[in-house]
Amino acid sequence: MIKIYYTKTPFWRAEVLRVSLYISDIPFEDIRITRDEFITVIKTGFLPNGKKVPFHQLPVIEVDNKIIGQTGAIARYCGKISNHYSNNDLFAARIDQVIDTATDITNLVSRTIREKDERKKMEDRLVLKNKLLPRWFKYLENLLSEETSEWFVENKMTIADIAIWRLLGWLTSGIIDGIPTSIVDNYPKLKNVHHKVHNHPKVQEWMMKTYGKEI
Repeated sequence: MIKIYYTKTPFWRAEVLRVSLYISDIPFEDIRITRDEFITVIKTGFLPNGKKVPFHQLPVIEVDNKIIGQTGAIARYCGKISNHYSNNDLFAARIDQVIDTATDITNLVSRTIREKDERKKMEDRLVLKNKLLPRWFKYLENLLSEETSEWFVENKMTIADIAIWRLLGWLTSGIIDGIPTSIVDNYPKLKNVHHKVHNHPKVQEWMMKTYGKEI
């Protein structure tokens, strides 16, 4: 059985793994570690059970006693076995570009989270709100505009859509000071992807079973 290691936070990097498997009824062990354990992993490269993490980062998955890291790699693996990826090389590359874009956006926001100077942090958040996030959202909106369906690729939900669902959920949650909950309101196709994934019966079931509420 696949094991997924991450914190209790429903962040997109791990949630894309959990949800893609859950939708397809593929069993997995959802191992949530504490914040202190997470910090230990980053510092030492070892999980609480003693397993070695290759890049001192989470999430990771464990398959056949092998620990595998890196967001794109493990998202693709879970996407392939859950039928949320593509066997077509071109379609697969187009899914990958969305996953990589979600990573790029996350890195932009994470830099401001790590900023210790509150004044500089809020200045950077202003740039995020007014310039950087709208730019990247427009890129994603344009990708959706090129499709004949409401999904990013191949007229079906893929890990690209699941990743963007949770990324947007995070960015519009109100927990990031300076980033308004209305940040994606001008991007109807992006909002529709979020809506469609969020309201998928199995996604609803997962949220209520795991978190006791919608996330």
